[in-house]
Amino acid sequence: MIRVLIRTAAPLVLALGVGAPALADDHVITKDSPHTVAETIDKLEAAVKNAGATIFARVDHGSGAQSVDMDLGASELLIFGNPQIGTPAMQDDPLAGLVLPLKVLAYEDATGQVRVAYVEPEETFDEFEIDDDAEYIRQMEGALDNLTSAAVAE
Repeated sequence: MIRVLIRTAAPLVLALGVGAPALADDHVITKDSPHTVAETIDKLEAAVKNAGATIFARVDHGSGAQSVDMDLGASELLIFGNPQIGTPAMQDDPLAGLVLPLKVLAYEDATGQVRVAYVEPEETFDEFEIDDDAEYIRQMEGALDNLTSAAVAE
């Protein structure tokens, strides 16, 4: 009962601006997936490897929550990157290393819909000394779009 109330009330609280998230929803790209969270991340991982990028970590947030007797539902984060694309960003501003490598979250929402989500790279780098027109930002945007599309494909 409490879990249902929290899942129902949290979006309303955020919509009202109380405890506002660090990133506005319009900077988070989400796509519906017809697969389970694990299957979606498996497909994403395969697409990342096929693209020649490196997988740094796969974080199972749901299992982490269960390990402390809490319920989060299915939620996994894949951390990956390509030094040929990320290194120029960190050369422009070493603090870009705070947000790199790239991250994609697959999760099951309160209605049971599985989604993938990521933050638009241009917005991610807004706080750093990085030109919005940098070629590597376009490359990251294209890679995230293509990889997440592959992950949610039937």
